[in-house]
Amino acid sequence: MPFIVVVLVAVLTADVLLLTRPDASLAPGEAVRATPRQTPLAQKRPLRQQPPAQQTQPPAQQPVTTGQPVAPLSKLHKPNLFVLTSTPFTNEMLQKVARLSGVRALELADAASVTLDGKRVQTLAVNPSTFRSYTPKVTASSDALWQNVAAGDVAVSFVLGNDGGLTLHSRVSAGGSRQLRIGAYATTGFGAVDAVVSKEVGRALGLPRDNALIVSAPKANSDTLARKIKKVLGKGTQVATVNPVLPQPRQKVTERSWPAGSFMTGEQLTVALRAAVSKLGRPYVWGAEGPDTFDCSGLVQWAYGQAGVRMPRVTHQQWVTGPQVPLSQAQPGDLLFWRNDPTNPDYISHVAIYWGNGKMLHAPRTGDVVKIAPVNTRNLAGVVRVSPVAAAKVR
Repeated sequence: MPFIVVVLVAVLTADVLLLTRPDASLAPGEAVRATPRQTPLAQKRPLRQQPPAQQTQPPAQQPVTTGQPVAPLSKLHKPNLFVLTSTPFTNEMLQKVARLSGVRALELADAASVTLDGKRVQTLAVNPSTFRSYTPKVTASSDALWQNVAAGDVAVSFVLGNDGGLTLHSRVSAGGSRQLRIGAYATTGFGAVDAVVSKEVGRALGLPRDNALIVSAPKANSDTLARKIKKVLGKGTQVATVNPVLPQPRQKVTERSWPAGSFMTGEQLTVALRAAVSKLGRPYVWGAEGPDTFDCSGLVQWAYGQAGVRMPRVTHQQWVTGPQVPLSQAQPGDLLFWRNDPTNPDYISHVAIYWGNGKMLHAPRTGDVVKIAPVNTRNLAGVVRVSPVAAAKVR
């Protein structure tokens, strides 16, 4: 059974397409690395470094680099499962997973929550030379992106950067006195992971070693393989699907194909809508889940929770909590979704609650508040009618 075990830090692999801009100025003594061929969405930013004799920052704030150049892109691997354990993966554990039918490639990862700019951010620490093979082709091909990460930058998701107010190339606190430079907007594309750093930076930040594993198994049923992985690795193993490989439904799933009683009752819809509208004027805060501040998906989760509906936390998970219906048939309480992320055009990046009469209720972005506004159809991905049963099953 051919397989590849690549020692890297990563999790929830992704569409990490880079949005950067060149620094306008350099301080005296700053070094500029050679710039590779670039595209408008992936520009190599100069690395600021002072000669050793001139360094004045305390050790905790010194840039952390790999000390190694980033290897050229090799074969691409599409990730299908993300596995998280409470203890580091051992060679024996890796061999058990590698021997399972359908497994073609494995990627070790370091994963944890890190405080960035006062926000708790799910973070991946990655080996740029190998992790790049698990990202989409455009992203994987961007030497600039991986060189910036190797040089000690943090790449944050488009939502965290744009909506959360983290400016490109600014420095943000990363717990204690350490600071990291925002090198790129790069959406991972799964889970709540919103930041990517190098393995060396991850170690400096205290991320656990080798506690996560990316599995590429493009021809294996993802649900079946997930159950097998849990069985061979034992208690405490968590498995999430990423680009799942599942049997195709025999017929298109529509609202009519769902059994009676699948959707929210009139009473539940009333409670959820009243809860949401009671928060008008409350400020948007990235990652906030209420009751006084919210981000877009946090508002949905909180409001529907008041009606007894267990909603998943992030937008792309909320996207699969029921069947899609035409916008012309949208009813109050349905959810509206958008694909606004230029770093990952297929990613669901925003959600709102349909209020009726062409209006929606949502938490827009940093600097704004919960409000009712006309429905914006630009980049609209679709409308979902929430099923409490389906919502409770989403992980």
